[in-house]
Amino acid sequence: MSDSNTTDFTNPSTFILMGIPGLEEAHVWISIPFCTMYAITILGNFTVLFIVKTEPSLHGPMYYFLCMLAVIDLVVSTSILPKMLAIFWFNSREIDFSACLTQLYVFHCLSVMESGIFVAMALDRYVAICHPLRHSTILTTPVVAKGGLAVVLRGSMLVLPYPFLLRQWPYCKTNIILQPYCTHMAVAKLACADTRVSSYYGLFVQFWVMSLDVIFIAVSYIQILRAIFCLPTKDARLKTFGTCISHLCAILVFYIPHFFFSLTYRFQQNVPRHFHVLIANVYLLFPPMVNPIIYGVRTKEIWGRLLRLFTQKGT
Repeated sequence: MSDSNTTDFTNPSTFILMGIPGLEEAHVWISIPFCTMYAITILGNFTVLFIVKTEPSLHGPMYYFLCMLAVIDLVVSTSILPKMLAIFWFNSREIDFSACLTQLYVFHCLSVMESGIFVAMALDRYVAICHPLRHSTILTTPVVAKGGLAVVLRGSMLVLPYPFLLRQWPYCKTNIILQPYCTHMAVAKLACADTRVSSYYGLFVQFWVMSLDVIFIAVSYIQILRAIFCLPTKDARLKTFGTCISHLCAILVFYIPHFFFSLTYRFQQNVPRHFHVLIANVYLLFPPMVNPIIYGVRTKEIWGRLLRLFTQKGT
């Protein structure tokens, strides 16, 4: 297998994932925080799903979207973390070409879906604050279901060209990927053909599509803030704005690392390789881990149900 790393080949059967280049000796130690973050991700998101399912008062649009977010976070983490830990613990670096394409499709597809979920949550907050009397009639269960389906279809269709474009390129440079999981640009850079179409399309999805999501969220919150400032008392304004804090924190946790990661990957000449890979891993692991914590701590309904759950077990 090592001979194929440097010789010419057109259709590689496998790629070699290098983990974190330059920090190979520390892989076992690096795996400890990653494994801990993964465990917190699994526990936190399953807890959110369990609480929403078992608490009838949480069967509303915001919590349905939160459940979609939890499922996305679980799937994207599980699609990458087990293989990453296998690299760190057992030096299992090989990944099948088709498995690599599947992994990067799932990763990018769910990233676009997660962005769409944040847009749907912003719409929910807008209707709840700006049109509170019509909230239950506007965001009915069928409307929420159709919105969730639209988010899934949008993510699936927009990212679908990634694996098809990557499969058609010849690969004659190397089959070594200098990170612990497959991404669109990591694989495209290994091709020995003109991959500008793939690169430009990736930029379109990353910046134009997600930038539109950010713009929609920003416009929603401008309207929300206008409605909040029209409330008669300071307490009412703070209480109403408090219902948006969890959503705003989750948005910042998702979008800031996302755009930083995308920029450093395309313009990384002055960025140390190990720093870039570590940032990429933080981008991957941090939002799924902290989302259930943010919503669990900041949302009194979830926090109250969780406290009652532990209190009942204690008694």
